[in-house]
Amino acid sequence: MTDTVIRVEGLGKRYKLGQSHQNYKMLRYALSEAFTKAFHRVSSKMTNYQSSTLKEESNDTIWALKNVAFEIKQGEVVGIIGRNGSGKSTLLKILSQITEPTEGFAEIHGRIRALLEVGTGFHPELTGRENIFLNAAILGMKKVEIERKFDEIVAFSEIEKFIDTPVKHYSSGMYVRLAFAVAAHLDPEILLIDEVLAVGDLAFQKKCLGKMDDVAKQGRTVLFVSHNMGAMMQLCPQSILLQGGILINRGATKDIVDQYVSSFSPTGSDAELTDIKDRSGDGRLRFVKAYLKDEKGHSIKFPIAGHPVDIILEFMAHENLSQTHFALTIYNHLGIAVTHCNLDAYGKRLPVAKGAGEIRCHIPKLPLPNGRYRVAIAAHDTIGRLDEIPSACTFDVETSSFYPTSYTPPLQHSTVLIEHAWIA
Repeated sequence: MTDTVIRVEGLGKRYKLGQSHQNYKMLRYALSEAFTKAFHRVSSKMTNYQSSTLKEESNDTIWALKNVAFEIKQGEVVGIIGRNGSGKSTLLKILSQITEPTEGFAEIHGRIRALLEVGTGFHPELTGRENIFLNAAILGMKKVEIERKFDEIVAFSEIEKFIDTPVKHYSSGMYVRLAFAVAAHLDPEILLIDEVLAVGDLAFQKKCLGKMDDVAKQGRTVLFVSHNMGAMMQLCPQSILLQGGILINRGATKDIVDQYVSSFSPTGSDAELTDIKDRSGDGRLRFVKAYLKDEKGHSIKFPIAGHPVDIILEFMAHENLSQTHFALTIYNHLGIAVTHCNLDAYGKRLPVAKGAGEIRCHIPKLPLPNGRYRVAIAAHDTIGRLDEIPSACTFDVETSSFYPTSYTPPLQHSTVLIEHAWIA
């Protein structure tokens, strides 16, 4: 008997742009059917689905996955890495039988449990207690098994006071607590987890990561999707890299993370400022470009929190200038200034010769949580304002290795990251 529990061959999923998915059932019905099929202890081979309306290529379709093939052995813990839109969630939904592939197939051997979004698999009108018994029954567990696991599930979820409340009244954090507790304790042979732990608080995130480590050590198979590279390297010896719906590579997680990080150097990331209208100043100096570089000198649009980054400002001076002051401010997606960098903070101003020039602001360890940011830049001298641009360039922080553990605070709890120590 083979020890391969997941085999994917030529898997592809194509969507028609601008078309509502009217053929799909409501999520809870699709999930119910998926769980009923997938949780039986028999090989489940998915149909090679090819809609006649999708056989012809057209400009109004997009491939979320294309020709993906891999095998997962029993007991392997595999990370799935890729930027937003790379096909990670689509892959897990196909493996969970929530959606059907356009081409190819996935073959599943074993009882599978998917935690793909907040509330997946829960009936909103049922209480937490009733949903635990429902999910366990779908898994094929006997009542005595469910009762034996029940107290452990409730204790792990830390929502004892609300266990007899309908889950439609739960917060997103409570949903995730109970959903993860159910997924991790009902003994699935294959566990699929898609970036849902970010909803929980720090303590619960650490608790979940510890439980996932325990699950892996018990010989169960885990597929884990996350943008948290620290968690990936902690939990997953092997990872798969997806890019634009295509499987780019599979190997040791550290190597895959390095390859993933190196892909954050897209062409055209420099912001041309010559013709920008939203600016002020007398024009004796004009900024012409603003962009970011990583520690290897590559122009980047996606810097990594915890890594060095340079913000490069290229300019053209139309006369010789003395005592020139440069500054920049980084704003988050809410328009809140999260940090300000300027030369005056270090007690120096610079002479600038007529002609093209460049200055860089070096940040040794980028202290920003995941999110989108814009950079405002300015130059002054003793006479007055030379040039000031409120939105010179934008960048996205999608990955963090700021702290030595896998923890990254959610945006609602932090605008910057700081190094710190706890002393008892």
